[in-house]
Amino acid sequence: MSVESLFPRLEPLLPKVQKPIQYVGGELNSTVKDWDEATVRWALMYPDAYEVGLPNQGVQILYEILNELPETLAERTYAVWPDLEALMRSEGVPQFTVDGHRPVRAFDILGVSFATELGYTNLLTALDLAGIPLEAADRTDEDPIVLAGGHAAFNPEPIADFLDAAVLGDGEQIAIAISEVLREWKAEGSPGGRDELLMRLASTGGVYVPKFYDVEYHPDGRIMRVVPNRDGVPTRVFKHTVMDLDEWPYPKKPLVPLAETVHERFSVEIFRGCTRGCRFCQAGMITRPVRERSITTIGDMVEAGIRESGFSEVGLLSLSSADHSEIADVTRGLADRYEGSQVGLSLPSTRVDAFNIDLANELSRNGRRSGLTFAPEGGSERMRKVINKMVTEEDLIRTVTTAYSNGWRQVKLYFMCGLPTEEDEDVLGIADLAKKVIKAGREATGSRDIRCTVSIGGFVPKPHTPFQWAAQCDHETVDRRLRALRDALRSDKEYGRAIGYRYHDGKPSIVEGLLSRGDRRVGRVIRAVWEDGGRFDGWSEHFSFERWMAAAERALADEPVDVDWYTTRERDEHEVLPWDHLDAGLDREWLWQDWQDALNTVEVEDCRWTPCYDCGVCPTMGTEIQIGPTGRKLLPLTVI
Repeated sequence: MSVESLFPRLEPLLPKVQKPIQYVGGELNSTVKDWDEATVRWALMYPDAYEVGLPNQGVQILYEILNELPETLAERTYAVWPDLEALMRSEGVPQFTVDGHRPVRAFDILGVSFATELGYTNLLTALDLAGIPLEAADRTDEDPIVLAGGHAAFNPEPIADFLDAAVLGDGEQIAIAISEVLREWKAEGSPGGRDELLMRLASTGGVYVPKFYDVEYHPDGRIMRVVPNRDGVPTRVFKHTVMDLDEWPYPKKPLVPLAETVHERFSVEIFRGCTRGCRFCQAGMITRPVRERSITTIGDMVEAGIRESGFSEVGLLSLSSADHSEIADVTRGLADRYEGSQVGLSLPSTRVDAFNIDLANELSRNGRRSGLTFAPEGGSERMRKVINKMVTEEDLIRTVTTAYSNGWRQVKLYFMCGLPTEEDEDVLGIADLAKKVIKAGREATGSRDIRCTVSIGGFVPKPHTPFQWAAQCDHETVDRRLRALRDALRSDKEYGRAIGYRYHDGKPSIVEGLLSRGDRRVGRVIRAVWEDGGRFDGWSEHFSFERWMAAAERALADEPVDVDWYTTRERDEHEVLPWDHLDAGLDREWLWQDWQDALNTVEVEDCRWTPCYDCGVCPTMGTEIQIGPTGRKLLPLTVI
């Protein structure tokens, strides 16, 4: 039976809200398929505002892949701002998709992509507005399956009560597989209802269904074990890895936003995974192994994306784009193709030791010379050894000197505060480093028109990394060190005015730490925060540390655990971690040894160019590192 559009009810509300354009849909390359011709229907959600969610690569890729399938449709939904939320509640308008403005509850699956844990409260808002019970245990066959993915789903335990299922890793193939399971179950007449469908998904070993697992605790609050509570459910759930990215050249038709978004460009993922081994980096650990797209596929994707979208900037994305084995040929070939056009190329962030001026000049050949961003991460040599960021002070000075000498006047340096074993002097070392950068730039150019921006974020230990056992630094210490750094920069009359300083205080990091390493008991905290009005916690103007702490105190009052227990407490080797039954391929003993290496400032090389370090991913996942060179070149485009 057809589902009617909610737009006639929504439209009268739009003149009363900020940025109404974000709710109307109809973007170039968006898709609205016939409801009645589909048997499997997905609502894909990025749990943040349209301006953040629309450019998200993961959602765009799945949206296109699913809509290419026969009998399957996919539409998008985003978090609505509080002004529209209030109007929707007063007028009885439910959560809607922006494509067909159909009610989210009418779909078979609500697939939510979590890039950060701070989007959890927005999920609850969407569920409540949609009329879907918050707790999975309260849902009926009339409700969609609520399915989580994305990097923050590698530990879905804090939101386990609100999820029906979660998937780990790459989504391209598993989304198709889930669609097929759902289609077959429907064709059979939906036997056994919702429970049978979830059982079919769980039994594959590739979909995690929290309700099929029981968590048992020790009296002191630690987890005793996590075990399946019915036959046919695997003890461990494995991540998914796409092994030939050339077979998945998505998005082919990128969505072009109607409203301003955080990224106004066409992005091409040039490779997936990273083996640099930065110990703080969850993305690098959970996306192993490295799999490169070939230079010709990258060229074809750029050509098609520009043609289909009209974007004038192309972002070459990955966790460390300059590490692509043919990055010089990629950038030179693309620069040759689009020389004299309005098309510009960009790398979002460049490793200090991977930057060279030839690469930079290719990226700016069409006259666009934006600032360069480098991420030393640690302020001292010792700190960089702890985190395995193998960048020396000499590397950084040499790199920025080269950039300044070749016409750049602005560089941005990104660091973290609160890293394991960090001392005050490690953070104050950032000031010394920034001053040396300015000094080197002035000497290289003979000009005082040189600037450097220091940007600092608070460190949060993440699951599936060597730092998953580490004690998080308390927010008072982080804030004290950041104030001391600010004073050290501002007090220097010679360099202070040439150095910009941006930082995030330590309080949001504590909440993120609670959510990233939490277990199922943290779900009560999330719900209490949401019930108290928590929304858009990733936005500083909406975030309330006091709300989170008060909610945690109430929700955990009867438990032997509190916020400090989840955040600033160091774990021992044998403690069962909430995510131990969710397999990212990394050997737990290898992670522990790498944690010990960090404490002993032992550095580990990149296994792309050295013998295997036995992290476990390739044998466990049946995968392998895939890198070039291919020896192929990008040919000039032929005008037909």
